[in-house]
Amino acid sequence: MSCKQGEINVPDWKPEIRQRLAHLNLSPLREAAIVEELAQHLDESYAELLAFGMSEADAQRQVLTDLSEDDLLARELRRVERRFPPEPIILGTNRRTNMIADLWQDLRYGARMLMKQPGFTLIAVLSLALGIGANTALFSVVDAVLLKTLPVKKPERLALFEWQAGRSFRTSGMSGWEETSLFRHEVFTRMRQAHLRGPDSPLSDLFAFAPFGELNAVVGQQAEVISGQVVSGGYYAGLGVQPVLGRAITDEDDRAGAAPVVVLSHQFWQERFSANPAVIGQSLKLNQQSFTIIGVTQHAFNGAGQVGERHAVTIPIASEPLLRGESRLGTANRGGYWWLDVMGRLKPGATYEQARASLNDAFQAAALEMMPPPRRADEPAQLDPKEYPRLIAESGSRGMLDERREYAPTIYGLFIVVALVLLIACANIANLLLARASSRNAEISVRLAVGAGRGRLIRQLLTESVLLAASGGAVGVLFALLGNSALLAITDKDTGVLPSNVDLSVNWRALAFTLAVSLLTGVLFGLAPAWRATSVDLATSLKQSRRTTGAVSRLSKGLIVAQVALSLLLLVGAGVFLRTLHNLQRVNLGFNQENLLVFSLRPGQGGYKDERLAQFYQQVFARLDNLPGVRAATFGRVPLIARDNWANGILLPGEVEATAPPRSTFRQAVRDNYFATLEIPFLRGRNFTAQDDARAPQVAIVNQTFAREFFPNDEALGKRITFRRSKQTVEIVGVVADTKYENQRKNIPPLLYAPWQQVGEGNGKMYFTLRTAGEPTALAATVRQVVRELDSNLPITEVSSQTARSQATLGQERLSARLLSFFGGLALLLAAIGLSGVLAYSVSQRTNEIGIRMALGAQTANVLRMVLWQGLKLVLLGLAVGVAIGYGLKRLLANQSFGRGTWQARMAEQLYGVSVTDPLTVAVIALLLIFVALLACFVPARRATKVDPMIALRCE
Repeated sequence: MSCKQGEINVPDWKPEIRQRLAHLNLSPLREAAIVEELAQHLDESYAELLAFGMSEADAQRQVLTDLSEDDLLARELRRVERRFPPEPIILGTNRRTNMIADLWQDLRYGARMLMKQPGFTLIAVLSLALGIGANTALFSVVDAVLLKTLPVKKPERLALFEWQAGRSFRTSGMSGWEETSLFRHEVFTRMRQAHLRGPDSPLSDLFAFAPFGELNAVVGQQAEVISGQVVSGGYYAGLGVQPVLGRAITDEDDRAGAAPVVVLSHQFWQERFSANPAVIGQSLKLNQQSFTIIGVTQHAFNGAGQVGERHAVTIPIASEPLLRGESRLGTANRGGYWWLDVMGRLKPGATYEQARASLNDAFQAAALEMMPPPRRADEPAQLDPKEYPRLIAESGSRGMLDERREYAPTIYGLFIVVALVLLIACANIANLLLARASSRNAEISVRLAVGAGRGRLIRQLLTESVLLAASGGAVGVLFALLGNSALLAITDKDTGVLPSNVDLSVNWRALAFTLAVSLLTGVLFGLAPAWRATSVDLATSLKQSRRTTGAVSRLSKGLIVAQVALSLLLLVGAGVFLRTLHNLQRVNLGFNQENLLVFSLRPGQGGYKDERLAQFYQQVFARLDNLPGVRAATFGRVPLIARDNWANGILLPGEVEATAPPRSTFRQAVRDNYFATLEIPFLRGRNFTAQDDARAPQVAIVNQTFAREFFPNDEALGKRITFRRSKQTVEIVGVVADTKYENQRKNIPPLLYAPWQQVGEGNGKMYFTLRTAGEPTALAATVRQVVRELDSNLPITEVSSQTARSQATLGQERLSARLLSFFGGLALLLAAIGLSGVLAYSVSQRTNEIGIRMALGAQTANVLRMVLWQGLKLVLLGLAVGVAIGYGLKRLLANQSFGRGTWQARMAEQLYGVSVTDPLTVAVIALLLIFVALLACFVPARRATKVDPMIALRCE
């Protein structure tokens, strides 16, 4: 389209100018004025070229070339902007309104720019979603385990009582300046009496509670093992918790002669009673004793015990002896044990110190009365007043008796790992944005030229990065939900990483955390690219707007180096945990664990005692030993490789308790064919026989470690040892080979085996072991049927193969190896993508250079080697930085406190047979990183070899 100007056909420049200004989003009035001014200038230039004899086509081409490659556009735009008056202020608007309008414009423009590059947007969103989702999932764990307070009324007003005593005060094995939260029932009773007597007591309630452990419950015709707790009468009132059904336990229920009652947890009520409201008043049999159901707790209430505990039933302390098969005493003495937790509720305005002072005298008097007599000649008959037990009161709102602290190191360690993954993802996105900003150099230069402020452009670019982060955060919430489900699926109660039954739902705190992380990461990975993109020389930039602009920046290279260094740290962590798991799986247990089926029976909870208990065990053994597919059957008190133990203090021959040094051994009560069934080698002496019953002389068999540690210069056979607590003396009649006891990690301890009939203590529970001809678990249903035929009200539990039990003790190591391997692999993938992207950008920037090199004789191998070396240098530098950081952190944290010990000690507990900076692991991971980096570099390097020299030279 053209128009007449004199006798010259002048092209219509306005459509071309509008096209070049379209991305600036100018107001219609301003754009019209600028187009008019520039069109007039181009008309004059066109006329001058025609006057010099140039043809119309050449003159038009020259004008457009000048507009594209010279600084004409920027110069004329600045001139027009100086001449064009600023937009008038419209009445009724203000600064806030303009800011909102600008923000809305930035959001719309940013969304359009992201949608124009769907591939870039998808990669960025998914990368950020993985990082943000992992952090959200781990924050849910932190919130559930470490941050939540008790779900009770005003938890900040709860006071948790503990006590501390001097080294001469001994309480059933507790000695030294120990601080504990456990109280004897008699001591709690005296404290509660003092509380009730004081009219000005700073406490409105004082109550006690304790876990009971496993109970045999019969619901309908189904017997099962559940967990329970015992509480004092003021427990629910003190916590301010009301049941959703029925009533709570009161002081009337916790007194001598009261009818036995029970409160159900909400979960147990739903699962076993189908949420039937008619359950109130029904009878529930616990350990063969009938309890009347009086209430059901709230869904969110798990009790005042440690985090994650979910007791199925709660009974009064006064009824506790019934569960242990004792006569109704009205009080639970527990043989002098200190076993109760005590908590109180402060009145308005009262302090923890006032609560402590009000009860300290009563506690101290009761504790001193119950102090056991001196056991050693060097112990004083009377205590120094400085060593009297002293009461401590502190906040109970920390929740769950601070048991959660044991989970803190592992959880925070995982949090650090996922934070590093997020940093790697941010570095990756920052590199992508840097490359993207370079491709938008012309746009940014023109916007600066027409008068846009640098701050305004930085805000626009940050808006785009925050939009990316917000999209990543939204997708990350979905990943967090999947991550929590996966974490619960691969974490069981034996791993020690998470408490059992913990609630990992994504709540409003987790969503707020996701929002904060999204905004922070948006600014973090967007600020540097935005700052760099707006740091341009307008004249130079506009001249080069149609050309490539140089090599990869130092910032991009630095981000790649940081990614490789962080990936090295994560992968080395995964490597040492994988080697730890491998080493533990290869540990020699000392017995043959193949084809062993293990399960537990608790006939003591079913009312079996003494002769009746022994007869029941013999009946079960006889039935199981004759089952088809069973090669041998036996039983023992303690399961092997199951984090269980049974220890006793002992006196060697000639020692007396008053002067003997402290010695102890682990114990095991077994049937006479125990060693043959488990294939434990017998070294010397004799085995147990059927005649080694309760009426026969007390005998024992010890392992090699016992004989070597306690009788290093003498033969253990024939020696007689005495147990400190029971005063029982036994004669050693045999020595067997060492076996692992609690788990694969711990050293083999001294171990003493005794005939099961000569050990009355604890015989109410036994672990049966079957040596099978085939797959052990295939006999599980048959075993259940055998026990059901003998006693339908007696459940069998913990049914599994010995191999599975051994693997269960490695749950924490397996979980750590899996998580670190996953996050390390994710970090490696992100680093590889980042490296490949940077090199691809570098190749595109150096197309002309590569073409010239190839035109001058460079071979394909030379170009390939040049690009590969460019990437490999960054990887090698990143490896060096990562190794330096790793060794530096090791030295820095070596003696730093970490949980309940130093960092070095915690690492020693976590690893086995390998150090955290194991040279072999570091070398293997470094080679893996180099290999992956070469693969990532190969694609852009191969692309560089395909550059056509003629095309490159023509462009130049």
